[in-house]
Amino acid sequence: MGKNPKQVSAFSLEGRFLSFEVEDGYKIKRLNLATADGEICVKLSKEARASVKGVLTPGDWIWVFGKQYSCPDTASIKYKAYLIKQAVPGQTPALTAPTPTEAKASQKSKPQATVLVCQKSDCMKRGGKAVCQALQATLSDRGLEGQVAIKGVGCMKECKAGPNLVVMPNKTRYSRIQAAEIPDLIDRHFPHVQAQEPSNSEFISLG
Repeated sequence: MGKNPKQVSAFSLEGRFLSFEVEDGYKIKRLNLATADGEICVKLSKEARASVKGVLTPGDWIWVFGKQYSCPDTASIKYKAYLIKQAVPGQTPALTAPTPTEAKASQKSKPQATVLVCQKSDCMKRGGKAVCQALQATLSDRGLEGQVAIKGVGCMKECKAGPNLVVMPNKTRYSRIQAAEIPDLIDRHFPHVQAQEPSNSEFISLG
């Protein structure tokens, strides 16, 4: 007789984001989640990674939705996420599945540039969280959310020079970057958007 097939069912988990697990130094593959039942490791699909529009920081409260695979022979359960939403404890966020038309439109509007931000604790302690928040705010102000993605990555091997980030696809690295420098950094790399949509906010020059 053959082995018992894995049983597949939907799941939703609520808890605090702990960390990402990365491969090759930058590819996010899994996340660790602290739930009421203990710590759980969840594999991330491409859809799950795309659903995190900003950068998660340790301690953020999130809901994770996906499929769980249980094996009767070993009593083990594996989780694979297809959607992640930031949420308020005890309040399940509303879920709306995209229509085929919306899904195609989303693929067409895939960001052409990415800002990689180190998520390791050394960079976070040196101001990395404030840098992430400044990136999100600046991209929103410039109307760049659909063109530039923010992606949290693993260690960039420059811990003492944190916070660290890299602007892709030209691989421009910035170390010891501070939140106040982000607006000027974004304007340097994406000046055409600012020219089309001028902002009344003050820009801080890097000198």
